[in-house]
Amino acid sequence: MKFGISHTLLIILTLLNFIVFAQSKTQKGYRIEGDTVVFSFKVKDYSKFTQEYSGQTLDFADFDIENVAVSGEFNLWSRDQWQMKKIDDYNYELRKSIYDFNDEFSWEFKYVINNSYWAEPSKHDPNVSKARKDGRRLHGIYNLKMYTAHPDKNGNAFFTLKDFKNAKQVILAGSFNKWDEDLFKMNKTESGWELTLKMKPDKYQYRFIVDGKWMADPTNPDRIENEYGEYNSVINIKVYTTFKLRGYLEAQRVILAGSFNDWNEQDLIMHKMDYGWKYVLPLSGGKHHYKFIVDGEWIVDPNNTVKEYDGKGHINSVCMVK
Repeated sequence: MKFGISHTLLIILTLLNFIVFAQSKTQKGYRIEGDTVVFSFKVKDYSKFTQEYSGQTLDFADFDIENVAVSGEFNLWSRDQWQMKKIDDYNYELRKSIYDFNDEFSWEFKYVINNSYWAEPSKHDPNVSKARKDGRRLHGIYNLKMYTAHPDKNGNAFFTLKDFKNAKQVILAGSFNKWDEDLFKMNKTESGWELTLKMKPDKYQYRFIVDGKWMADPTNPDRIENEYGEYNSVINIKVYTTFKLRGYLEAQRVILAGSFNDWNEQDLIMHKMDYGWKYVLPLSGGKHHYKFIVDGEWIVDPNNTVKEYDGKGHINSVCMVK
């Protein structure tokens, strides 16, 4: 681990919008506003800091702060790239889109003061846990966790488990949280259990853990066999994507075709607009190739500069969904 893991505390941000739920706690060090992650450093929350090179831990009192930055795996542990904005004498903030973080499940980060000191969170904070390396706990080092999936009442993935009213606890675990057995506790309702998550578009596997017993979603027929000879349920999170072809107003018919519909030449008939043609459809996360068929003639998107060969001698326009 970079920057002397034996001397400093590492922080892993947890993208969990716990405010939505009654049992939730406010997490120190960040908050979520829509698709924006707001890093927040509050001077009064910290009493210790560690000198990076010597590893010496000192009191925070009377420490002259000139600048604060966020340093982590997401910016190659840069000590000055992600500078925070000073709000007042005691508060600093940095806003980043959730899409600035790629599909890695978790990230580690630290608060860097004056380019060389690490602020030390208390191990008693609610979102601090002991760090691990090679499966072993590291003495005196604590982490917070960041997840790209997080509870959100307005999220795009709604999980329900009917009945099991006598269960004491139901956990949702899946590829979106590395099959964590404690993180996503489902909420008990009159009909069973439920939880709504905000997740990036992609295809995920998941299971329920009912009082310690793992099970697939009994109401979801989309499932895949796992390495234990059992089944994981599958959910495909899509996002509505708009395709536009400007001009060609004299055309009689325009078709959208692509890798997302096996290049069907009849399926997606575009709608004529005052500027040209339009079609909206839900797509999974990732790369999609597409073309327009204008009165029988195949063309790439003239307003999209991103194009690729398909390996068969054809050039296609590219749409990235994330």
